[in-house]
Amino acid sequence: MSLTSAATLATLDRTGPRRITDLAAVEGVTQPAMTALVRVMEESGLVERRGDASDKRVTLVCLTEAGATYVQTRRQAGVHAFERLIGELTGDEIEALVAALPALKHLAELESQDREGPKQ
Repeated sequence: MSLTSAATLATLDRTGPRRITDLAAVEGVTQPAMTALVRVMEESGLVERRGDASDKRVTLVCLTEAGATYVQTRRQAGVHAFERLIGELTGDEIEALVAALPALKHLAELESQDREGPKQ
């Protein structure tokens, strides 16, 4: 799976159903590229398209159960990888990581806000 596909699934997991145009903007790709990507993920059973109850002209891309499971599995694999690697650090290195956690958390929040784009 491409990084853009994985990032798109993670965005849908984090923010809920989105329009293709919104996903394209968030992921930094063109709308036609996102349409093709959504089609491939739809064929793989990871996402589905649904109508928007508030605007019948709009189609939203939603995670399927398989898509949500995929995102969770990838996240868990990342957690396990970091656990293993952190276990190889010295005590001083672990303390330095702990001291850096507030700044890292703030960076993650800024990145998340940037990826979600402007509030509607």
